[in-house]
Amino acid sequence: MRSHGCGDLRSDATGQAVSLCGWVDRRRDHGGVIFIDLRDRSGTVQITVDPDLSPDAFAVAERLRNETVLKVSGAVRDRPAESRNERLATGAVEVLAAAIEVLNEVRGNLPFPVSVHDDTPVREELRLRHRYLDLRRERMNGNLRLRAQTIQAARRFLEAEGFIEVETPVLTRSTPEGARDYLVPSRVCGGEWFALPQSPQLFKQLLMVGGIERYYQVARCFRDEDLRADRQPEFTQLDLEMSFMEQEQILQLNERLITTIWRAVKGIELPSPFPRLTWQEAMDRYGTDRPDTRYGLELTDVSDIVATSGFKVFSGAVAAGGAVKCIAIPGGNEAISNVRIKPGGDVFGEATTAGAGGLAFIRVREGGEIDSIGAIKDNLSVEGKAELLRRTGAEPGTLLLFGAGDTATVNKALDRVRQFLARELGLVPSAGAGGAWNFLWVVDFPMFEFNAEENRLEALHHPFCAPNAADLGADSAGWPTALPTARAQAYDLVLNGLELGGGSLRIHDAALQKQVLQTIGLPLEEAERQFGFLIEALDMGAPPHGGIAFGLDRMVMLLAGEESIRDTIAFPKTQQARCLLTQAPADVSPRQLDELHVASTWVAEEG
Repeated sequence: MRSHGCGDLRSDATGQAVSLCGWVDRRRDHGGVIFIDLRDRSGTVQITVDPDLSPDAFAVAERLRNETVLKVSGAVRDRPAESRNERLATGAVEVLAAAIEVLNEVRGNLPFPVSVHDDTPVREELRLRHRYLDLRRERMNGNLRLRAQTIQAARRFLEAEGFIEVETPVLTRSTPEGARDYLVPSRVCGGEWFALPQSPQLFKQLLMVGGIERYYQVARCFRDEDLRADRQPEFTQLDLEMSFMEQEQILQLNERLITTIWRAVKGIELPSPFPRLTWQEAMDRYGTDRPDTRYGLELTDVSDIVATSGFKVFSGAVAAGGAVKCIAIPGGNEAISNVRIKPGGDVFGEATTAGAGGLAFIRVREGGEIDSIGAIKDNLSVEGKAELLRRTGAEPGTLLLFGAGDTATVNKALDRVRQFLARELGLVPSAGAGGAWNFLWVVDFPMFEFNAEENRLEALHHPFCAPNAADLGADSAGWPTALPTARAQAYDLVLNGLELGGGSLRIHDAALQKQVLQTIGLPLEEAERQFGFLIEALDMGAPPHGGIAFGLDRMVMLLAGEESIRDTIAFPKTQQARCLLTQAPADVSPRQLDELHVASTWVAEEG
């Protein structure tokens, strides 16, 4: 139907007869001559309709509405120098229409403008309800192209490295120790259920046992969990698994993968190797295992300085086994008032949202004098004050904000405050500006963390991570004796404070895998029932192996400079896990439920 894309025409096409198809981006009537901006996926070009040269085409052009679908035939010609549009790739040429055919009309009112010339903000709910129109817009069309380029660059790199793309099942079994599963009832196996995969973890390990050695997949995954801007109930992972590779080799290969993607998609040469932090160092310095290292405001532990302080909030926290940490904010005396730090203030609110009781503060004045409430100021010795200023690097004008309590809460609260103030004070550079793509490997995670609600250990990543052999020791029978306190051979790739991907070396010994499952409270019989197929496979000559999974939606979000992964997915769900376009989820007929041997206990709330 067409000879060229609308955005493909340049001066070298002048004089050619062309056929174009696309949508009317806008129509302008300039006193007898009508101009149409015709748009397709390749771009936009100006169509000129002259009533003296093409009266039939002019008659059609007179009644066109935006987003009408057209076929235009005509000749390419140069635009006059004074009317060229430097903002368009096709701005030096136009097409003089000989014939216009309407392929489809717009018969209703458009819910929002689609034109590349209109940047009117549109409510996300409306965009999602009419996603097919939103996808025509330059922003979303560009984001999906960028997503395709990202996947293409990854595939080319991985296949050149000897990886094989393998599809793993979407209907599988539900297993514990993850997020909540999406369940699918089985019609032919009454009373039994499939689960949609939260990741291809177990299958990709089995592929390694099967001798595939280097696997990858652009994998669809599903988690029934509470949503936020960078989460969706269904999402896509770039999933990798490798045999016979040590951790360092895996990290280096994945650095090459990431640098290849950024070069292909953004034209940016990333510096490598990426920096490394241990999990413990990240928690100590930033209070989080996914720190944003584009700015300072690091946490300083001052527990030893205040351990014997008469200010009981500080000394009591240390005595109870917790910590006192602070953030030094240069210029904070001027930028942040007491009202903002005290109850009702926005900085105070950030800390309490993260679980803290509040924030203590010290203002550093000229000559190293400190200004704070008497209970803090009067209980700091001269030596303690000097050490506090030295350790934090505080100078006159600096504001010190303190968190005190159990270490986990202090870290969480000060991490949140740190991020909030960095944005407020303009310390966060735009990604890509001035080399602000701050990649970071976080390594040496703990194997387990304590779940206070269930009074048991649980795997920090998942129960298939291999422990660090140097942490293990053994009893006379050869069983590991320090497994609960061991570090995992796990690693996360963090970019500008967001986890881009995570992985580990896997357990490839069946006996060790059983012990890890027992350590998280899974009885041996239950472990065999849930994971017997994996344990059996590990006893069949499983090679040492490891892998990683990158959140593809989040990666594209960062590459595109978007704030939400919904703007990098063609048909996303809302934060209530609904599809506004198709109105899913929806009711099904009683007959369908009967066939699946399922009855609903849902009772709608009144009102």
